[in-house]
Amino acid sequence: DEAWQLMKYEDSANFLFSLAKRARKYNLGITTITQDVEDFMGSRMGRAIVANASMQILLKQSAAAVDVLSDVFKLTSEEKKRLSQFPVGQGLFFAGQNHVHIQILASPTETQLITTNPNQVAQIEQGELQGQGTIDLNNRISPGM
Repeated sequence: DEAWQLMKYEDSANFLFSLAKRARKYNLGITTITQDVEDFMGSRMGRAIVANASMQILLKQSAAAVDVLSDVFKLTSEEKKRLSQFPVGQGLFFAGQNHVHIQILASPTETQLITTNPNQVAQIEQGELQGQGTIDLNNRISPGM
């Protein structure tokens, strides 16, 4: 989650790259997340880590980031346009040379755990206080069973 911190320094970036390269040998997987893809694209090790990943997901990006990503991910003009305009939860999924438009939907349980939407938070708190069930993605509380 804090990979950007490791990418700031050459030694820790080298360590992260080494970890990414060696993990598969031991049947391990590494998930690296960043809100600013330029943290990775701005360094040689970061580009190597991204290139070495078997799968990548890109959600909405700023126009400046799309230009940087275009070369790395070989984006079509349509993908570049969409990447800067996607709504929340939509993006591009890369597996090998395949690029696919995806939509990510949180389950009701995931929504309860991660939402910062004030309306959803209020409904969750109400539901817990009243002993009700879960909240769905349409902001409705469903009764407990």
